[in-house]
Amino acid sequence: MMKLTLRKMTVDRIPASIVRSPKSFFIFLAVTFLLFIFYFLNLLFNVVTPGNRWGLFYGTMATVLMVGVALLGVRRRAMKMAAKKNIGKVQHWVQFHLYGGVIALLFVFMHTGFSFPSGLLDGCLWVTSIWVTISGLLGVLIQKIIPKMLGSGLSIEVVYDRIPDLVNQIRERAEKIIPDCVDPIKDFYQQNMSAVFLSPKFRSIYFIDITDGIQRRMRAFDYLRRVLPVAEQEKLDQLQSLYKTKLEIDAHYTLQKVLRGWLYTHLPPSLILMVLIVLHLYTVWLY
Repeated sequence: MMKLTLRKMTVDRIPASIVRSPKSFFIFLAVTFLLFIFYFLNLLFNVVTPGNRWGLFYGTMATVLMVGVALLGVRRRAMKMAAKKNIGKVQHWVQFHLYGGVIALLFVFMHTGFSFPSGLLDGCLWVTSIWVTISGLLGVLIQKIIPKMLGSGLSIEVVYDRIPDLVNQIRERAEKIIPDCVDPIKDFYQQNMSAVFLSPKFRSIYFIDITDGIQRRMRAFDYLRRVLPVAEQEKLDQLQSLYKTKLEIDAHYTLQKVLRGWLYTHLPPSLILMVLIVLHLYTVWLY
């Protein structure tokens, strides 16, 4: 049987704030403000439609930004080459990916006059642009908040891919302890613990209060401990330690699953968006 190994959680790697680069954030706010002013002045002296020169200008800017934002994926897949060629730091690319994506969506709105466009292709492009931007911003929040939750409320660090093996090891260790226990502990195990040890559990309570969801379940052990002799209390303590570890693993499983699952709400729509942009450019050029 494999040895159960869990590492203490290292909290010092958790980001301190949602905005990692205040300078980039303020530049983004300034650019956004100037674009709104420019668009407002544009409306005072010109009519903006997707097909006239101003609408095409805004659409072109949106396209250029979206392509540039998409290059982050290429940058990540060519880390060694990027390092050799000195093609910018990853942090700078991530900042551009985030803020550039939001500004690209703003250009899309300016391109369509802040109204839903006519036509199936244009409508799909408009909706997909919004989806990709919102899911990207949501991903930023998730990647900031969830690691902080894991670090502040849990005592162990778990690799997501190893969770099923760790759960099996904990269950095996508990099952070795149970045969030598008295009946009250055996009954308690069957009623409160055996089902928990079967597999990783997704528990929504961990999104609300990661510590209370665990500590509340620990209280049942205190009630049982009072009526047990010292020798049996030690066995109960071992089971309680395994149980708490399993609950913390469930917390990792719950939060890390969301952290990983977010990518599937952002990456496939992003690829679809790129295809829609190509089709849109083709129809504009054709007609």
